[in-house]
Amino acid sequence: MIGLGTMINIVAVVVGATTGLLIGNRFSATTRETVTNGLGLITLVVGALNVAAIGDDSFADAVGAEWTLIVVLGAVVLGGILGSALGIENRLNGVGSRLQKRFGGGDAGDEDRARFIEGYVSASLLFCVGPLTILGSLSDGLGAGIDQLVLKSSLDLFAAMAFAASLGIGVMFSAVTVAVAQGALTFLGVAFGSFMPDSLISAMTAAGGVLLLGIGIRLLQLRDIRVADMLPALVIAPVMTLVIDILR
Repeated sequence: MIGLGTMINIVAVVVGATTGLLIGNRFSATTRETVTNGLGLITLVVGALNVAAIGDDSFADAVGAEWTLIVVLGAVVLGGILGSALGIENRLNGVGSRLQKRFGGGDAGDEDRARFIEGYVSASLLFCVGPLTILGSLSDGLGAGIDQLVLKSSLDLFAAMAFAASLGIGVMFSAVTVAVAQGALTFLGVAFGSFMPDSLISAMTAAGGVLLLGIGIRLLQLRDIRVADMLPALVIAPVMTLVIDILR
């Protein structure tokens, strides 16, 4: 059944977030802060592992070994410019704010509202940026199986649990973002078949790794990086790779 992997992933996020909310109410503010810091550190590790795709042979063969880093750099910079012009971060925060007013209690204070939005935005970005999201959704659309999305779902289950325990109910609503993002990728898999070579996936993965590093830095409260504004980099990186590969 096409789309089953994404449905499993949505359920995993909701179940994990619900469990985290039940557990998190028992945690002190200090414990929640410690959990958030731990999540930030793990996100940095995952981001670094994804950035390592810069060294993939298929990526290097397509653009030249000396150009892989430049492609990722260019994608992140151009993506940031485009995303800022489109106001992606503000729009995503706006979605989080509307969800908070509708489902999180409209009379919540500024601190609770900010916590809700941070939970929604950070979890949405973490769950939707990464190779398993891309490869798993495309594979599901191609009818090649849901193994990768099942693996991602198990990871997201525990991540949602930890996020919700520290950042609250906003994390649960990231399931909506997962449905939209993975649903769109699954549709692309259905519509276009196996159209994305390994080099383009590596470029997208490396750019996504940079964004994950930004999320980790945000969770550690080192700097409020507008990661969502850089999301166009996930499209620009493979496009740049394809253009350079054609021109070489």
